[in-house]
Amino acid sequence: MPTASVLLTKFKSMKTLPNVAIQLTRMISEDSYSMQAFEEIIKLDPTLVLKLLKTINSPYYALMSKVTSISEAVAFIGMDNLRNLIVMDVLKNLVTNSKSSDVFSRNKLWLHSAAVAICSQLIAERIFQQNSENAFLCGLIHDIGMIIEDQLEPELFMMACNAYKSGEKSIIQYEKEHIGTDHAKVGFQLARDWKLPLSVLNGIQQHHLNNNKIKPEELTGIIQIADYLIYRQNVTPIEGMQGNLSQTLLLHMRKNIQEYKAIALDLPEELAKAEELYSLDKN
Repeated sequence: MPTASVLLTKFKSMKTLPNVAIQLTRMISEDSYSMQAFEEIIKLDPTLVLKLLKTINSPYYALMSKVTSISEAVAFIGMDNLRNLIVMDVLKNLVTNSKSSDVFSRNKLWLHSAAVAICSQLIAERIFQQNSENAFLCGLIHDIGMIIEDQLEPELFMMACNAYKSGEKSIIQYEKEHIGTDHAKVGFQLARDWKLPLSVLNGIQQHHLNNNKIKPEELTGIIQIADYLIYRQNVTPIEGMQGNLSQTLLLHMRKNIQEYKAIALDLPEELAKAEELYSLDKN
């Protein structure tokens, strides 16, 4: 059975991911490149240029005047949000035009991922008064390992999904039984290859880990809580999927129940506001 690193090596050999996107995410993590260097790389991908300018000029940012240059767009959006836009575009491309089943579909995974990203952002900002860019990013790609498994081992992955639907164990356990690894490990390997922040790597790797040592204010805790809230709204990548929080996180939520109720009430409006950015139907 393949390991997570073997699956990632095979995935990379298929040239599924655009080189410009990979190069830009690595450049952002190193924090040593000039604006001109970023502009030169971004120019290599005309589609990315259009999406960057469309995003910064969208109602979501509500700028007073139109932005027409790459450097100005990057300055407005910021490096962390640029990285998130690039990763979002990569994920959209992996999801679009894929096959679906009654149990799992990449479109369902996209909806779940976008919802968890926004929910994580709200939790980071409102509950913990933290910068939310990493929370958004981690929420967006926490399940990306499922796409890689579905692409490389579709029959084994579907066996794991069907076993989860009718069984009592976690999806992680069924993935290990049928595939030999799980989507959290595969996603961690991909995020590490992209040189994403350590907190994001941990959040991806541990988002199914039920451990009372995980603190609510840590990115892993935020992702788990967001995942739990979105599962409860039945926005799931696998039919019938449910969250399972530790007592530490459940106690934290009970102590802050009014704040979490407010987030749950605001989620539909927040998703609607960002629909232009997250919709799979728009280019």
